[in-house]
Amino acid sequence: NPVPEDSVPTTVVAVINVRDRDSGDNGEVSCTIDGDLPFRLQPSSEKTYKLIIATALDRENVSAYNITITARDRGRPALSSRAALVLEVSDVNDN
Repeated sequence: NPVPEDSVPTTVVAVINVRDRDSGDNGEVSCTIDGDLPFRLQPSSEKTYKLIIATALDRENVSAYNITITARDRGRPALSSRAALVLEVSDVNDN
């Protein structure tokens, strides 16, 4: 579903669940967003993150965001996985 461009920062736009079946450090996972985007990841629980709007969106400048999230465990060597999602921004009459 598109996110309205007038959504306030701190609005949750997605919930990401991560799972690693390993134990110990190999099972500890952290997530990051690749690139400089107006979003941030906030840990919600042990295996859940919220994707939150960090700064104001402007559909006239960017109508959609390609967001790549990287999950990395704390094992040695560290293993990682990436997931991509497209977030469309819907227009709000701002005139």
